[in-house]
Amino acid sequence: MPERETEATPQPASPPSSILERTAGIKHSIIPELWTQGGIAIPLAAMNLTWFAKTAITTAFLGRLGELQLAGGTLGFSFANVTGFSVLTGLSSAMEPICGQAHGARNHKLLHKTLLMAIILLLITSIPISLLWLNLDKVLVQFGQQRDIAYLAKQYATYLLPDLVITSFLCPFKVYLSSQEVTLPTLFSSAIGLVFHIPLNILLAKAKGLQGVAMAVWLTDLSIVLMLVLYVYNMERRKKGDNGKMLWEEGGGWWDQKLCDWAQLLKLSAPCCLTTCLEWWCWEIMILLTGRLPDARRMVAVIAVVLNFDYLMFSVMLSLATCASVRVSNELGAGHPQTAQGSAYVSVGISILGGLLGALATVSARSHWGSLFSNDREIIDGVRKMMTVMALVELVNFPVAVCGGIVRGTARPWLGMSASLGGFYLVALPLAAFLAFSGKLGLVGLLLGFLVGSAVSAILLVVFVMCINWAKEAGKAERLAGVGIVVRDEYGVELAEGNKV
Repeated sequence: MPERETEATPQPASPPSSILERTAGIKHSIIPELWTQGGIAIPLAAMNLTWFAKTAITTAFLGRLGELQLAGGTLGFSFANVTGFSVLTGLSSAMEPICGQAHGARNHKLLHKTLLMAIILLLITSIPISLLWLNLDKVLVQFGQQRDIAYLAKQYATYLLPDLVITSFLCPFKVYLSSQEVTLPTLFSSAIGLVFHIPLNILLAKAKGLQGVAMAVWLTDLSIVLMLVLYVYNMERRKKGDNGKMLWEEGGGWWDQKLCDWAQLLKLSAPCCLTTCLEWWCWEIMILLTGRLPDARRMVAVIAVVLNFDYLMFSVMLSLATCASVRVSNELGAGHPQTAQGSAYVSVGISILGGLLGALATVSARSHWGSLFSNDREIIDGVRKMMTVMALVELVNFPVAVCGGIVRGTARPWLGMSASLGGFYLVALPLAAFLAFSGKLGLVGLLLGFLVGSAVSAILLVVFVMCINWAKEAGKAERLAGVGIVVRDEYGVELAEGNKV
């Protein structure tokens, strides 16, 4: 396989001779890197906020139908998130290292066939999830839920079934575009979908009640998918290969899947899926534990309001994590280990700053956030106290999310999975349960347990990132992307031939 130079700009004959010159070069690259990451992360954050807004609108229309419909619909949607959408989202995130490194290496065929393989994988996974949703009422009754609420939860989940198929297209298309640093189309399509979500809810809620609210969710997502498909189709028809010919006319390798391609995707999809699900499930378990506290109704209401603010913070965390994964995978795929390392360290710095700003925002909103959801003075006071503790949790959640994105970009998502298992399940949950029940700290104890667990995960992930051998990872990226490259640092010095690392 012939070698291909990955640096398009002229390179100096030799690297800087002094440490000061090299340090100055790194500092000089921070500003462009911040600009690049901002261009990726800001549209992604805005897009994630539209998802939060869509969920809030859906909840509001369920509330207008009545207390029973709100309880059943919310329970159905929560179950759908935990057992369905978290799984599909986690599986699709396995595309990030493959597509990101393929884009950096300009391997368009690998991009194309990975998109199709991911869609097929998600569609197959949707089958057992659908069967579970169709038996939701039986599952909930077995766990002690009231029959009338369980029946409505099943009704909601049943009418939400088409969204499994739609999400099987939506998630891969989002990752496919973001891995190429294309984010504005996803933002605009999500914003347009949100605009249609309100009139859809008005019409369908009036016509079909709770089932109509569920239908509005997948119809909104369907409109977003159609817009993204149209954009990708037009984008691919204009894309040219290295030989100057149109890729679309050459077939583009869309159906050129081999057994090794499937093996690589499945190898990454399992830890990616587990990492996402472990984090989502851990917070759901905390809500269940809250339900066993004294004065459970008030405590559940308080944590639900607090977590609604956390969802806002999570939309920013997720965008920063995706941005970190994209930048690292793109640079590794292009054979630039030093640039990938610089991108990773800039991302870590941004995550620390994001944690500080997130904590500050949480503290600033604590006196007003509760009154947006309740008029009960005890709930409002409880929200104010819990958001003070939650601010500390946000401080470490940002580095956890971003460092997880970095290790995912190096195609080693099992590092993130190990950190989640160690931090959340071996530390957070046992400690939270002990502090809440044996330590008599209640909800404060639960949040303190999660604070310690998140801190452990953050420390583990930062250590993982600091120990990465970036030249070696660039060599691995060459093999993953399937393109012969010469691995060079930012000064043009050949570090290693990609096919020899």
